[in-house]
Amino acid sequence: MTQTLTLRRPDDWHLHLRDGAMLEAVLPETARDFARAIIMPNLVPPVVTSADATSYRERILAALPEGMDFTPLMTLYLTEATDPADVIAAHASGLISAVKLYPAGATTNSASGVRDFDKVRGVLEAMAEAGVPLCVHGEVTRAEIDIFDREAVFIEEVLDPIRRRTPGLRVVMEHITTADACAYVKESDGSLAATITTHHLMINRNHLLVGGIKPHYYCLPVAKRESHREALAALATSGFRYVFLGTDSAPHTKDTKECACGCAGVFSASVTMPCLAQVFEEAGALDRLEGFTSLNGPAFYRMPVNEDTITLTKGAALEIPAPLPTGDGPVVVFDPGRPVHWHVQRA
Repeated sequence: MTQTLTLRRPDDWHLHLRDGAMLEAVLPETARDFARAIIMPNLVPPVVTSADATSYRERILAALPEGMDFTPLMTLYLTEATDPADVIAAHASGLISAVKLYPAGATTNSASGVRDFDKVRGVLEAMAEAGVPLCVHGEVTRAEIDIFDREAVFIEEVLDPIRRRTPGLRVVMEHITTADACAYVKESDGSLAATITTHHLMINRNHLLVGGIKPHYYCLPVAKRESHREALAALATSGFRYVFLGTDSAPHTKDTKECACGCAGVFSASVTMPCLAQVFEEAGALDRLEGFTSLNGPAFYRMPVNEDTITLTKGAALEIPAPLPTGDGPVVVFDPGRPVHWHVQRA
């Protein structure tokens, strides 16, 4: 029996679009379902100034196919040389929606990130005063810290001290992966929120490692044990107002994933809404999916919700699309490895 579910059109609060031929290929995969997305600034070179953000936004809009309605929400890449005045002016003008903090070396194209957090204290204080959100990749990068512990250590050693020193700073913990992060965000006083990805709600580290390495499940932060995935799913489906969708959909070509030193990133834009409907249905929480995808994010970012809607239908198992062709090479679409019975209804 077919079921239908109509939601306000969702937003993606963490998205990688890349640039050039890759941008042209992957942008429609998001714009079909999502009205807006927070665009990550980790290009090479990164988007560090308002001039950079203006230029990148123009390239995104130029790549948007005719007839598609999509708004890129730009961010600036925080460096130890970031000019606070440029950040505040860019936010006040509506050019940017947030600033992104990458600890140096934490993930793809993060070499220009922050090494000495004291050197960005002035920027963070200015952002707190002006109400500019800080999006955080929450992992320490010290070699002696196990990769599965880096998020929990970051919260204790970096994030909590930053928030205590900078009252009023509005922070989004992006792509959280642990029960530790779930517990921390649940203590939010309204200035702290978190995003959760599609893939971290559906896979654990066994999917990545058992029976052979599965490079298309490799991402940063890396997927954790099943108890952490369960904590993420419980938080996402709970109706908690300070957690929302950020897919972290991150395209890499097939050959750069399937190699001796494969890139970190999962490309999920094409299948996110069906996957999420499956997760929420299994939790008995389909009535809370709209909050996670369409309401909580705009509330935290102080934006209106979208007026238009999308409809999902339940039926036969979803066929995962073939690799997406791009001018740089094919990109493999996320496959959760189990049946998904929801589909976005297309006109």
